Amino acid sequence: MPARSSPFKFGHVPRRSPADRAALVDAAMGRRPADLAVRNARVYNPYLGDFQTGDLAVAGGRVVGMGRYKALVEVDAGGGLLIAGFIDSHVHLESSMASPAEFARCLAGNGVTTIVADPHEIANVAGLRGVEWLIAASRGLPVNVFLMAPSCVPATPLERGGGELTAGDIETLLREPTVLGLAEMMNYPGVLSGDPGVLDKLGRAGLADGHAPGLTGAALAAYVGAGISTDHECSTAAEARERLETGQRVLLRQGTAARNLLDLLPVVTPLTARFCHLATDDRHAQDLDLDGSINHLVALAFKAADTPKNLVLNMATLNPAEHYGLRDLGSLAPGRIADMALYPDLSEMRPELVWKAGELVHAGPGRKTGLSPRVAGVFGTAGAAGRDGDGTTPPPDDSALRDTVVPGDVSEDDLRVPATGGKIRVIGVIPGQIVTEDLTMTVPAVDGFYPADPGKDLAKLAVWNRYRGGGPPALGFVWGLGLKRGAFASTVSHDSHNLVAAGVSDRDMVACARELARLGGGLTMAAGGEILASLPLPLGGLMSELSVPEIAKELERLGLAGRELGFTQEFDPYMTLSFMSLPVIPALKLTCRGLVDVAAFAYAPLVFD
Repeated sequence: MPARSSPFKFGHVPRRSPADRAALVDAAMGRRPADLAVRNARVYNPYLGDFQTGDLAVAGGRVVGMGRYKALVEVDAGGGLLIAGFIDSHVHLESSMASPAEFARCLAGNGVTTIVADPHEIANVAGLRGVEWLIAASRGLPVNVFLMAPSCVPATPLERGGGELTAGDIETLLREPTVLGLAEMMNYPGVLSGDPGVLDKLGRAGLADGHAPGLTGAALAAYVGAGISTDHECSTAAEARERLETGQRVLLRQGTAARNLLDLLPVVTPLTARFCHLATDDRHAQDLDLDGSINHLVALAFKAADTPKNLVLNMATLNPAEHYGLRDLGSLAPGRIADMALYPDLSEMRPELVWKAGELVHAGPGRKTGLSPRVAGVFGTAGAAGRDGDGTTPPPDDSALRDTVVPGDVSEDDLRVPATGGKIRVIGVIPGQIVTEDLTMTVPAVDGFYPADPGKDLAKLAVWNRYRGGGPPALGFVWGLGLKRGAFASTVSHDSHNLVAAGVSDRDMVACARELARLGGGLTMAAGGEILASLPLPLGGLMSELSVPEIAKELERLGLAGRELGFTQEFDPYMTLSFMSLPVIPALKLTCRGLVDVAAFAYAPLVFD
């Protein structure tokens, strides 16, 4: 006999009516059968930090409780581990390069049923219209997509993107039921200087996430005192400990470019763990497809440290739910929403079955249980935008996201750097980090210009304003990419997402820029004046219309092409390139307006006279 239809629309946590509460009470008291019973499970209880063996029942999309309840549908867990759906505490879903629907499909298959997303990537491309598109595209998905309103679009006055959010726009977003507060406050100079506009944003939001790498002492105290409750930019345990001392929550991050989880785990103790969460921040489709999401972070933590497993599980479930006010999520206690996943063991953390509000949204190999028609409808079209559960609502208007790459005329002449001094300032890559070094190098001039030098691992860097065009790019140099020949380019370049290219050949840098203008955005590589491989990202120059596995295959093709250019597997070149333009992460960055000394929060000369 089939289970009764859930009252939930995917991606939405409704308030319960008296009738809903009465139905759950009736199921708990045995006066009516539950919709679902997962038999013979070891159910994780985050309040006790332990597993309890037995059966768990679900009715109306919520947990009834543990016990021998009658149910319309029964699933034998076979002694497997039943854990509340994982929560990603801070993620830019656009960084997956997948549409919201494809991102949700991938996350659901990895036991992640809730995300707290910062949509400032699409906001920097298309402003409020971009965020409204993402909200609409996230409705009806088998993952709860909660947002934090982007606080800094543009991130600083030192760059220029395609959109901006005014105080009025932020106020509009804060009225959305799925918007929980203010996203990462990157403008820490504005906070520390007491900028009235910045402080007004913090006051309106109530709950605010942080972003202040390297901030310490009195400056950190002032930043936290302004009302900022989290930080995901810690790269050392000492940095994380100081934030915990101030009462901030620490988000242990493991993304594609920034991989800080293992370095931060020593700060997690039975006393501090409740103030720690897990987050992916920025994670490419390849990593999502190969390793997963928060489930991968949990598995890494289990394998790499002495941290008790219950503390790790709480960081992925109950802790973020409590912090962000998601009271119905994060545990499998009575009355909570039945977002849950069944795992065979705690090794690889690959779920066999995943339920969203009691409805099956993923069945792994070896499980014959099929997805419901509603889930099949939502996931029916690769790359489709979010739809309501019946699969009939058309995708939202994405016109604001199309044709956003118009850099104007692109020529080799614009890439020449006149040799006017003896030394130049160079951005130094640090593998596995998004922070950079501020280096000084002597570069011999050739015909009156400073060239790239692959022999010294020195590449040229260029950033075009891709939205308005008509002007030459800003120029700089970067050391440590490993580029031996050719060039590569991307329209994914935080936070303004202008067109950024790095290369040891001006000709190939131009070829890359022109290819991305033709594609409407994406990633590309060139050598000898020819394009080697490309991945089109037509949705805002950030997202593809392919599925996550298909995107991963295209990224693999780009990776193979990258080997021809000299890249190793030490780090992801595109994720690394995407942070070369972010002027809120130390130490030296390049925006479309010039070289930026992040510590000074000011433009820096490229050449020392």
